[in-house]
Formats: sequence, structure tokens, C-alpha cells
Amino acid sequence: MLHEFSRTELLLGKEALEILKNSKVAIFGVGGVGSFAAEGLVRVGVGNFVLVDDDLICTTNINRQIHATRKTVGRPKVEVMKERILEINPKANVEVHRKFYLPECADELIRDDYDYIIDAVDTVTAKIDLAVQAKKRNIPIISSMGAGNKLDPTRFMVTDIYKTTVDPLAKVMRKELRQRNIDSLKVVYSPEPPIKPVETEGSSCMKHCICPKGSQRTCTIRHQIPGSVSFVPSVVGLIIAGEVVKDLIGYNRQPEN
Repeated sequence: MLHEFSRTELLLGKEALEILKNSKVAIFGVGGVGSFAAEGLVRVGVGNFVLVDDDLICTTNINRQIHATRKTVGRPKVEVMKERILEINPKANVEVHRKFYLPECADELIRDDYDYIIDAVDTVTAKIDLAVQAKKRNIPIISSMGAGNKLDPTRFMVTDIYKTTVDPLAKVMRKELRQRNIDSLKVVYSPEPPIKPVETEGSSCMKHCICPKGSQRTCTIRHQIPGSVSFVPSVVGLIIAGEVVKDLIGYNRQPEN
């Protein structure tokens, strides 16, 4: 009998579909990258999700985050993404945590039954600790490097953190991970040089913040607001989803013909 994942089954097979159905993926950061990663995973049949993000949907998210619409502005990202996941697959299990990940939250938010961790957060402290915790618990992880201030989605690639160049975030990550004896980390990154944001009086989030009431971290506390477009973080999120799926079903371990 045909079902919502029949076309996926034609490509991957019934056994792989069953693996995805029983897999649990934790997504830290449900913004431009994380929301599209979740979208890609639920539409391929992943059955269990943990979503972690403290943010509310803002009007400025509409240009690049799949859960952001006029109707969802002001609502928690994790709650809206959960609803979207369940609209696609009502049988999915979705656990949400409206929290900002910090190292002291590790024992609460990272559990040994995760089959994969997606790092789509935008703070260095959180990204480093997620990598450390994943290694400590032997959980596969993939991390998104900088998707802001980039315009060419075709330049993003999957590689190890120590093979990255140009990306300022990746440079900081390499240094910090070496100090913590983390010898590898799968990342999605682009060697495209960052574009300097063109900030005007009218476009300044620092001066004209419109973060929804109740936001725990407004844009006024950030050093710089990166520019972004619809077709960059979405591509990064879908690349990540693809890597997670291939790793879960063992596709990357199959010998080439």
C-alpha cells in the first residue's frame, strides 16, 4: 500500500526506512539552518526528534526560516516546528525544550539515546561544548559553520573542521577544539569570503529592534547582526539532513562500485 514515504522507500528501501523511523535526532538551534534540517528529516521518515531553542519567531526570520510566517511571529520556534513536523508525520515523536544551550545544560539536554546531534546554534561556546559532549558520549554529530553573510549556496561542502579555510567561525572552532583534544568534527561550511553587511539607519536591528515581547535574547545584545537570504541557510540545513540520513542508514560506509 502506498504511503507518505513511498517515494523515499523506492530510493532507500524498506529496511532503511525502518531505521529512520526508529532513529532519534536532536537538533540544537531551530532557526534558518535547523528548521530546514528538521524539515528534510521529517519528510524522509525520521520518527523521533528533540528540538532545542529558546527563541521566538521574529518578523526578520520570515526571509529564511521555514516555520516563520506572519501567523507564527511571536511564538516559540520549537513549538511551531513541532506542529509542522506533526502535520507532515502525525506518528512522529517530538520533544521540545525552550532553552538556550550552555555547557551547564548538557546533562539535561543531551542523552545517550540520541542517534545523532545536529549543531545549528550560532554561539561558539555552545558549538564547542556540543562537540565535546558528543565525543564524550560517542554520539555522531554534524555542525553548521557560518551561513550568514554568504550569498553562494553552491560553495557549501561537507568536510572535517580541520580542513576548513576562510570561514571565521571555523577558525575559532579549530583552535578551541584542538585545546580540548577533539581530533575531528564533521561540518558543513563554505570557503566563500563573508560579505560585509550593508547596514543603514532603517535596517539596523541594534537601533530598531523588533524582537517579539518575551524574547530572552534580543538582537540588541549581539555584536553584529549578519545578513542572510532564503537560499543559503536552507541549503545548509538540507545538506545536513542528507548527511544525517546517509550516516544513519550506513550509506557512507558502502563501498563504491
